[in-house]
Amino acid sequence: MVGVADLFFPQRTALGFDARESTPGFKRQLVVLNAETRSLKRVKIVADRLLGLSVSINTVERICMDVGDDLAVAEAQQWEGVIEGEVPVPSLGIVEFDGGRIRTRKTGCGPGVHLDGKGWNETKNAIFVSASSTPSDVDPHPDPPRCFLDSDHVAKLAESAKINEDTVRNDDCVNEPTATEDTAERTDDDTHKPRRLLRTFVSSMKSSQDFGTQMRREAQRRRFDEAPRKAFVGDGLPCNWTIQKTHFHDYVAILDFVHSVSHLFSASVACFGKGEEAWEAYTDWMIRVWQSDVASVIDELKFHQQSIGNPPDDASDDDPRERLRLEIGYLENNTSRMDYVTYRCEGLPTTSAWMESAVKELNYRVKGTEMFWNNPSGAEAILKIRAAALSDDDRLVRLLTNRPGQLTLRRATRKSQAP
Repeated sequence: MVGVADLFFPQRTALGFDARESTPGFKRQLVVLNAETRSLKRVKIVADRLLGLSVSINTVERICMDVGDDLAVAEAQQWEGVIEGEVPVPSLGIVEFDGGRIRTRKTGCGPGVHLDGKGWNETKNAIFVSASSTPSDVDPHPDPPRCFLDSDHVAKLAESAKINEDTVRNDDCVNEPTATEDTAERTDDDTHKPRRLLRTFVSSMKSSQDFGTQMRREAQRRRFDEAPRKAFVGDGLPCNWTIQKTHFHDYVAILDFVHSVSHLFSASVACFGKGEEAWEAYTDWMIRVWQSDVASVIDELKFHQQSIGNPPDDASDDDPRERLRLEIGYLENNTSRMDYVTYRCEGLPTTSAWMESAVKELNYRVKGTEMFWNNPSGAEAILKIRAAALSDDDRLVRLLTNRPGQLTLRRATRKSQAP
């Protein structure tokens, strides 16, 4: 029989003990390991072989679920009592958004892989970067980076974009990372390019509406709203710009240039097929878009649409006529976000390379061959933990260090995670 003294210990709160019968230091080690290793099984192995800690996979999972809840509450409360000190106003605040996917099993189906629907669930990811850069009166980089004149590199970008598009056609907020990179080499004279000072990261499986609210809270906590220069970078997917218009309407909206490159290449193939003529057309259009002349490219594409004809109602997406129609629509919808000369002059980013890199870091923990999550709540918890671990302000360790204890051994019913 459990006695009253076993259920109630007045010093539990001060010592940081919660409902689990383990010390705060023990829990901190397990959570950090879970953030940095590939799976719960690896956490168990590393804890045993390196730290001499014997722990079950279920214990690690339960502890991390609790911490995931605590992280959600801390986010909703803008990290009050966790991240102390005055937050400086950045000279440049950059918000970048991207969607992703993870695979989940159906719950309650026993051992084995039982896919939930197609097995994929959306994740939402955003980074918040305080940066520095020097504005310029003239275009500091009028010529496009050499990588966009490399036919093999551009073809890979376009192929990667097409695979993602075909895979997630019914998800309006998903775009897996492409082979993007900050390919233009930086020199000491490249002061117009933003230099990252501090990055924080949020990630969730919540709806885009709820995630937009999370993003707004993080930007407010980072005092981005007070920054003299603010930018929101995304690809052409609808929910990017819905979030931007709803929560970041006074930020400069920027379409990732790499995504525009892949669409221009696709349009050239639709017009001319694969060959030298298509490459020459792509090169001409890409240079014009780099120089903010999107309108003339759209006019030329419309001329080619008239030449090859409009697609029939039942045209497949692989039909060149339909492909060209889609690419024209993409450019028309995003023209206002493609003023790249102005962005470079103002020292703003023109690609989402930082976001793509961050998603790859996130995916190291949450996505991989034969990696299926048993339930969405477990995936949500590790998304929170991994994103906190990847944030430069050390918020995960700070939360674990300042995490309050509980007076009783019995943990309250699991809190619903804040949006």
